[in-house]
Amino acid sequence: MPYPDRFYPVVDTLDWVRRLAGLGVGTLQLRAKDLNDGEALQLVSDALEIVRGTPTRLVINDYWRAAIVAGAEHVHLGQEDLAEADVNEIRKAGLTLGLSTHDDTELETALAAEPDYVALGPIFPTTLKSMRFAPQGIAKISEWKKRVGNIPLVAIGGIKLEQAAEIFAAGADSIAVVSDVTQNPDPDARVKAWLEQVTEAA
Repeated sequence: MPYPDRFYPVVDTLDWVRRLAGLGVGTLQLRAKDLNDGEALQLVSDALEIVRGTPTRLVINDYWRAAIVAGAEHVHLGQEDLAEADVNEIRKAGLTLGLSTHDDTELETALAAEPDYVALGPIFPTTLKSMRFAPQGIAKISEWKKRVGNIPLVAIGGIKLEQAAEIFAAGADSIAVVSDVTQNPDPDARVKAWLEQVTEAA
């Protein structure tokens, strides 16, 4: 199974982790903000307990120390987090490392860390958070895939199921999805549709 899976939802609560793991999602990122060390460790530990025994691989956003202590296997860092993280310690603990990028400078910084995948975004305008970076557009995916070579490229930002085929065709190996699942009126049906789409496209 490739890592990360072609459909890569990003959620912020244990309820979402439980729901999506139950639907058979292969790779899932837990991204909760503004937790102290104790809260982060509790959340990560609880989330790992939820996915234990399922095929779901849980990626921890930001809280790399908690991920190491709790025995997680995968971590994802933004550029600010990367600047403060101890990549050697992350690697020594055996965790995979995914990194966010938004421009050429950030891509160079990410590639220097030899990540297991690189995320590029936002591809489209996103309503979830105000972004310092303009939408990249689909053409940028093809350009960056040439630059990262064999490293998996994850597209993120405002992507809906209806755009998936075009984004995969442009060179993305995986699509990270937030609002198309969490703000969908029928999230379970949407997840199943995504899983069918990526199975057919593989």
